Amino acid sequence: MTDADALLEPTPAGLPAVIPPAAEPGDVGVMSLVDHLGELRGRLFRAILAIAVGTVIGFYFATPVRNRLIALMPTPDGTQPIVQVLGPGDAFVIQLKISIVIGIILAMPVLLYQVWSFVAPGLTPSERKTVRPWIPLALVFFAMGVAIAYFVLPFALTFLLGFTDAVLVAQFAAGPYFDFVTTMFLAFGLIMEFPILLVGLSRVGIVTSARLRESRRMAILAIAVFAAVATPGGDLVSPLVLGGTMYLLFEGTVVFIRRTGR
Repeated sequence: MTDADALLEPTPAGLPAVIPPAAEPGDVGVMSLVDHLGELRGRLFRAILAIAVGTVIGFYFATPVRNRLIALMPTPDGTQPIVQVLGPGDAFVIQLKISIVIGIILAMPVLLYQVWSFVAPGLTPSERKTVRPWIPLALVFFAMGVAIAYFVLPFALTFLLGFTDAVLVAQFAAGPYFDFVTTMFLAFGLIMEFPILLVGLSRVGIVTSARLRESRRMAILAIAVFAAVATPGGDLVSPLVLGGTMYLLFEGTVVFIRRTGR
């Protein structure tokens, strides 16, 4: 009673002291969730800002990149291929789309760092130590995916244009062509993060090689759906190449995880 009365004694200003209410059992968790969401918002803002800065830089290089991508198109007589725009705003949209893709590629180190900074506090010190070396490798794998897309693109175009002739003439519209190209670059870059993700999950004990082998059918189905959705060209070559690459990465990652004893 003495302590309670002391708390209720008037303050020097003549006002009663306010006793803070007892915290509810779930308050700590709620505050933690709010803090977590605030952290996520900050990380997303930094990621978007990095992409915006990369897009501004990419806008300067968009025209030579655009011309280089057009030059990858095969032509019967070997001359410079030409694509046409169908609307007054198409040229600007294509320029902006290429700039955004360049911006994402340039911002990838920042994006990976933001992902790591958001995930790392939820890991134990040993898990952070185990996963940390794979973060720089994720950047290398993304660059490899973009490079693979660049070298695969001419072969895919040559195969697809092989079905045209004097009656079914290939006259590319710029919009669909660059939709196909930019999506292919991003898709191949992202799928190369697939092994890094699986290895990281295995390092923290979430997945094992045995569990991945048991889930092979579901993985093949998921790969097929992703490859079909991620390639907007409407052809069979692109999803087959993308899906085949993902499946080889999946099997190679399973073998790697098994050899590490997990």
